[in-house]
Amino acid sequence: MPESPITKVAVIGAGTIGASWTAAFLSRGLEVVAYDPSPNAPDLIRRTIDAAWPILLRLGATPGADPTKWRFETDPVRAVVGAQFVQESAPERYEVKATLLPPISAVLGPEVVIASSSSGLLGSRLREGCRHPGRVLVGHPFNPPHLIPLVEVVSGPGTDPAAVARAMEFYRAAGKYPIEIRKEVPGHLANRLQAALWREAVHLVADGVASVADVDAAISEGPGLRWALMGPHATFHLAGGEGGMAHFMDHLMPAVTSWWADLGEPKVTPDLAAQLVAGVAEEVDGKTVPELAARRDAFLTALLELRRRT
Repeated sequence: MPESPITKVAVIGAGTIGASWTAAFLSRGLEVVAYDPSPNAPDLIRRTIDAAWPILLRLGATPGADPTKWRFETDPVRAVVGAQFVQESAPERYEVKATLLPPISAVLGPEVVIASSSSGLLGSRLREGCRHPGRVLVGHPFNPPHLIPLVEVVSGPGTDPAAVARAMEFYRAAGKYPIEIRKEVPGHLANRLQAALWREAVHLVADGVASVADVDAAISEGPGLRWALMGPHATFHLAGGEGGMAHFMDHLMPAVTSWWADLGEPKVTPDLAAQLVAGVAEEVDGKTVPELAARRDAFLTALLELRRRT
């Protein structure tokens, strides 16, 4: 017998990520119950929804979606009662999540997936002490979750394949682009790619090759524009011309591997950290973090609208 569609979601941990998840789920016509230990959390959720809602309507919210269809609970166990899917977004520490996940799992049926927004923790450790541990997995979004489509669904030792399938189906229905990570590694997939690029970016600054602003521009004004459409493998497939990736491997890969051999491993000393902080301050030229975030979100919205038309 097919499982019923998910209509009620619990968001456990309603800081920046959890509040953004709440807005995203509401925009897809879902009912949300949120929990967070902070007394300021309800106000953050309201402000996040208010700011995100016009954008979510532009991006194709479900007809009839209601931005008020949520409530706040002060107890995490009460928050998950009746939920058909749980998105946990507590602070990125095993000891914090270990106080939440076992009692939550104790009151939920075995078919209810508990997905952690963790950006790097391992699901095999998160599920320790949980009832029906195979349904506890990582469902890692990218910030801000109400805008960025990507969700990493991480499989690994002890993960129930049915829970992975259920999570993938749910995220797709919620308008996301889930990918399955088939093996547990620290940082999952996308964060490792980001870390690898930033390691070289830091090295190039430390080595005096370019300023912080110019290193950033080398991405935002160059390959970053292509990466908004296709990833590195498909990009280099095009770089191979009519011969595609096969031609790239024969004619261009030797040069790339020679660059790999020269990539740096910077040591982030206090002096280098100060150099990076000062470089970013110069680059943003007095703009505040909220101003930069608003500019980012406006750009992302326009980009996502363009992608829908192509």
